[in-house]
Amino acid sequence: MHIGEMAEKSGLSSRTLRHYEQIGLIPATGRTEGGFRVYTDEDLRRLMTIRRMKALSYSTAEMGELLRLLDIVESDAADEERTAARTQLLELLDDAQARRAKLARQVERADEFLGILQARLD
Repeated sequence: MHIGEMAEKSGLSSRTLRHYEQIGLIPATGRTEGGFRVYTDEDLRRLMTIRRMKALSYSTAEMGELLRLLDIVESDAADEERTAARTQLLELLDDAQARRAKLARQVERADEFLGILQARLD
């Protein structure tokens, strides 16, 4: 799929897609003879993972490290390397859960504020 379709499916702008490719969050895409980027379903899957990490306020550097570890776990790398990556991912899972809990607390506070506003308008 071309960049416009990928932008639509991923919910990210074309500019963001180019940026993510430039900084290495997604691999360099294939190109048509005319030089247009061509994305795969695997690229879309990776971009959706990135979007989910963004929701937890991961920096691009943190995203890159997480994606690198996920790539190792899903690869044909040596068992030792995959085991080490899996161990690191388990530690990062704790961090992701803490980030989610923080977001949940923020949503609770936002809901309380909405309740206050609604009560004052009634």
